[in-house]
Formats: sequence, C-alpha cells, structure tokens
Amino acid sequence: MNLIQVFYLFLGLSLLIILHEFGHYLPAKLFKTRVRKFYLFFDFLFPFSKVLPFSIFKKKIGDTEYGLGWFPFGGYVDIAGMVDETTSAEDLEQDDTPKENQFRFKPAWQRLIIMVGGVTVNMVLAMVIYAGLFGVYGEEYLPNKSIKNGIMVVDSIAYDLGLQDGDKLVALDGKPIERFDNFQKDMLFDQAKKLEIERNGEKITLDISREFLGGLIQKKKMQIILPAFPFIVDSVLAGKPAAAADFQKDDKILSVNQVPTPKYSDASKEISKYPNQEITIQVERNGQAKDLKVTPDSTAKVGISPSLDFKKLYQTETIHYGFFGAIARGIKEPFSKLGDYWNSMKLMALPKVEIKDNLGGFYSMGKIMPATWDWRAFWTITAFISVILAFMNILPIPMLDGGYIVFLFYEMIVGKPLPEKVQNALQYVGLMIVFGLLIVANGMDIIRGIFG
Repeated sequence: MNLIQVFYLFLGLSLLIILHEFGHYLPAKLFKTRVRKFYLFFDFLFPFSKVLPFSIFKKKIGDTEYGLGWFPFGGYVDIAGMVDETTSAEDLEQDDTPKENQFRFKPAWQRLIIMVGGVTVNMVLAMVIYAGLFGVYGEEYLPNKSIKNGIMVVDSIAYDLGLQDGDKLVALDGKPIERFDNFQKDMLFDQAKKLEIERNGEKITLDISREFLGGLIQKKKMQIILPAFPFIVDSVLAGKPAAAADFQKDDKILSVNQVPTPKYSDASKEISKYPNQEITIQVERNGQAKDLKVTPDSTAKVGISPSLDFKKLYQTETIHYGFFGAIARGIKEPFSKLGDYWNSMKLMALPKVEIKDNLGGFYSMGKIMPATWDWRAFWTITAFISVILAFMNILPIPMLDGGYIVFLFYEMIVGKPLPEKVQNALQYVGLMIVFGLLIVANGMDIIRGIFG
C-alpha cells in the first residue's frame, strides 16, 4: 500500500464516518436529545472508554464537544441516556441530563429514527456519488460481442473448467452473456451451473461445479480469462534485450521469424521457442512495418510487457445519462451493490472457502484504493464502502445500529422495553463481538503481510 492509497483510505473513511455519525446527530438534535460528543476517531483506547482518554483536537459548541480522537478505528456520537461504546449502565445513573433530553426516555419511534439515521446517510451518500459518476462519466462496459477473437486463458483454473484459448463466451445457465467484464462476477454471484461457449464454430456446454467456484474465490484472481488481444508494447524494461533492439512503446508485434502472431498468446509462444537465439520480430510502428532483431535471454524473455488497456484494444460502449437519468441510476446502484455484497457473503459456504482467508481490515481496504491519482476510482470505491458500512451496521448485533433497532422493535411490539440488565449484558457481548472481529480482520492482514 503506497502513500496515495493511505491518503485515499484516510480521506474516504473520514468522510464516511463523519457523515454516518451526522446521520445519528441530526435527528437527535431535532428531537431535542442532548449530544455530548461528536468525534471523528476515538479519544480513548477502543473499546476501553476510560483508557488513554485524550483528543488531538476538541472544541465545545453549545452542549456538544466536537473533536478528533487519537485512535483511528471509527468515530462516535455520545448521546445522553444511551448505552454505547462510551457509556455504561452505571454512567446512565450518574447522568445529570434532564430526562426529557435523554435518549432512553424518548418515544420509541424517535429513537428508531435516530438509530437508522447513520445507515440512511450511508445509502443516500452512495446514491449521490453514483448519480454524480453516472452523470459525468456515464456507464462504460466491454460488450461480449466485441470479443471477435475469443478469450485468452491467464490462470490454470480456467483450464480446469475446460476453457481454451480462442473460446468465445455465449451464455451462463442459458442467459446470454452481454458484458464481458461482468462475466466472472455473474458466474460467482449467481453460482452458475452451466457455461456455454463456442469453439471452432461448435457450441459446447461446460459444467461449473461448486468446487470450481470455491477454488476461484480462493485464487483471489481479478480475472482468470482476458479477451484475446494483439501484443502491443506497453513498456520496455531498461537493460533488457528489447531495449537494445530499439523496441518502443505502442509497437504492435505482427510476426516472429515470419510466423504471423495476431494475438498476444501467439507472440509469447513463438518468442518462448528461442532462448539465447537471435530472432526477427516484425512490428507495426506509426503505420509502417519494421523488422527488429533481438536475442531473448536464457528464460526466453526479451523485456517487454503488453498493454492491457482494453479501451484501446476493443470497442467499448458507454451508456450516457441525462440529469434525471443519472439520479434514477444512482438511486438504483447502491441496492444493486448491496445485493452483490450479500451474494458474496453467501459464497463463503462454498467448498474450499475459508472465512478467515477472506477477512481483511484497514490494510485490505487500503489496497483496493487506486495506487495513482484517480478520483473517479476513489469515488467509485468510496460509494461501495459506504454501502458495505450500511450493511454491516444494520446487522442485528448489539452495539451496532441493527442491534439497537432490534431492541426497539421488541419494545414497539411487546409494549415495554427489554429489561435494562438484559440490554446491558447483550450490549457487552456485542461489543466483544465487534472488537473481536476488528482484531481478527486486521490480524489476518498482518499475518498475510508477514507470511504472504
């Protein structure tokens, strides 16, 4: 994770935390509930509210203290009359806030609105970001029909499925594959059972097993296949044979020793036949054919890497949205992502998948951030993380928003709240669950960093 990713992670999480807590803060204020603190990050050693209590910055305005804590694991609003990570049941009894300004004495419907405020803001924020992205950039994708030369297999697990170089994707479980870039996601999330392909003009159906899907998740590969593409040079490594032979960026390889190589795989295969032997590679440069003589090293490498910018290699399509169209699409997208995330959770039940291997903490979140200055990618990822935070917070675990909401539904149905001792005990258990998950998730990041 580089410094740009660290910056993006800090910026994205700070924005999401502040707005999530504001979702609780605003209705609390509207219902005249006292908010003692509004903090980005914790001003104590979470989850121990009495250990190392200090702030990097704080300022009191009215009866609310606004501040920046030193422990960067989240943030919070301290609402009077509410048991949370900062307030115990004993603290409630010592609270001198008038009853009419305490959370626990507010009507159940008001407390429900206060509690769903954070999740609501997360979803609304995602809608706003997605609407802006669709409005500015549209929706670009790679149509499957553009892949005229079929696929290129880039991972052995694709061979295990039965795929071969040159195959053309046709359908998953009888549903035509419209977008090439959605193929792998659709196969996983729908837990597809059949893949129809075209090979040398013949339709073939491949069986997709649950074991294959589980193995695909464990591979952690972004793509196991790519569109077959020509070998267009993206970079030339200094000090390697290609640099001495005057290879240049954007050279398109046409042939190797007079053998035509229309695809990257063709060129790679031919070059690999001649370690330590001089060969002639014909390239197209500025519309002209040019012969270059080069001697691959002992591993049959010449020191060039291909361009994987499929926007240049293939004809992508873009759906453009007007103002209201972008808003409508933006409202829909978070729910689509929520469905995708839920489907990804169900994949944890597949064979070969171990939950611990798929847990990640802040380092894992930082790694998905763009490694270069790319604000479009940053906002896309931030919107998705906002949806995930909404999902995680609505889970019915005490100490999370969902846990409070369950207590409130119980009270509204039964007509009286759960006994305070029961609520306090469940809150403590929930706190330990949340803290334990944080430790395990970030611990897995550390283990993977040490042992790979």
